[in-house]
Amino acid sequence: MNLFSDEMRRNPYPVYDQLRSGSPVLHHPPSDSWMIFDHEGVKRALHDHEAFSSVVSPPGNRTSEWLIFSDPPRHTKLRALVTRAFTPRAVAELEPRVRQLSRELIDRTIERGEMDLVEDYALPLPLLVIAEMLGAPTADQPRFRRWSDAILDLSYTVSGSEAATRALAEFAAVTAEMQAYVRGLVAQRRAAPEDDLLTRLVEAEVDGERLNEDEILGFFQLLLVAGHETTMNLLGNAILCFLENPIELARLRAEPHLLPSAIEEVLRHRSPVQAMFRVTRRDVPMRGQVIPAGKAVLAMIGSANRDPQQFRDPDRFDIARDPNPHVAFGHGIHFCLGAPLSRLEARVALPDLLGRLEGLALASDAPWEPRRAIHVLGPSRLPIRFAPGKRLGGAPGPSGQPQPPPSATAGSAARR
Repeated sequence: MNLFSDEMRRNPYPVYDQLRSGSPVLHHPPSDSWMIFDHEGVKRALHDHEAFSSVVSPPGNRTSEWLIFSDPPRHTKLRALVTRAFTPRAVAELEPRVRQLSRELIDRTIERGEMDLVEDYALPLPLLVIAEMLGAPTADQPRFRRWSDAILDLSYTVSGSEAATRALAEFAAVTAEMQAYVRGLVAQRRAAPEDDLLTRLVEAEVDGERLNEDEILGFFQLLLVAGHETTMNLLGNAILCFLENPIELARLRAEPHLLPSAIEEVLRHRSPVQAMFRVTRRDVPMRGQVIPAGKAVLAMIGSANRDPQQFRDPDRFDIARDPNPHVAFGHGIHFCLGAPLSRLEARVALPDLLGRLEGLALASDAPWEPRRAIHVLGPSRLPIRFAPGKRLGGAPGPSGQPQPPPSATAGSAARR
């Protein structure tokens, strides 16, 4: 059984079901790592930092500066500082700009009647938003994408493959580029503060402490990955969910107020992040097994979110599911800081896509190509076709302005 094959990463759920029922805690000999598949076990691995450490990056590796790869007390300090800059208000204020960017991206392709959803929309939208947040030039988007891909490839270091050596070398190279880039931006903000996230990161202070340059670089790297990869996969997975479940698409068309719960159901049903990494601090008994101290652990979020012990009829896509205690954004002290941003982008993007692209359908019967990183789920390309809808000219709307709901224009997808 190849847990890292394209077929597995397109549809891991039958294997998850098999392993969760038979071996909810499983040793993977090729990588000498352990996998946890049940909801209760995954939640424990994510929040019990006394047994499961988040310090999974080797000392000296730049990822060791990342917030998500730290334990208390260092994690407590870093999160407090970053939270001062990455506030709910700062995220909410992005909404008009997100709406404008979404409209402009769709306008570029709408008259063609076809697009690659990922390349033309789901990838550039969050990257442009990140550039906006940092006050970085939008022309730097291709550079951001290249850096993010190199960071994501680090996931291969747990697969026991030859790709691990290449991934580490490429990450070292792009980190040097990113360090010079961030240092330049930080120097600009210190000389001339602006109303952006980077200025707030530079100025954030808790108990007389501020983020140093390495810590700011670490957050920038994390923001690149979490800020664009998660949203990109959320959007691609949402369109797949609706095209595969036309009854639920029609239901959303009839009841647009279900959009927030529909987004939560996409997060559960096809979780953008399938696994989180931990290391055991000590021997940990779980489900009749003992995970030895010092072992790499993958908490399989994608499996936990389909656990029948927690979710009724877990393989059914139900946009009104309630309750829906998924762990797509993690759990405990490491719950994703960027979750509000990802949800905001989805709340803007999905009505735009489903409302403006008429007769939306996949443009190919070929299996879609999964993302390269082994711990995420989503298409790297998703060709779609549609009847051209209305151009909006990228006109920005005020925050909270009602947007076109998934209306009759999207309904024809349900009849295909």
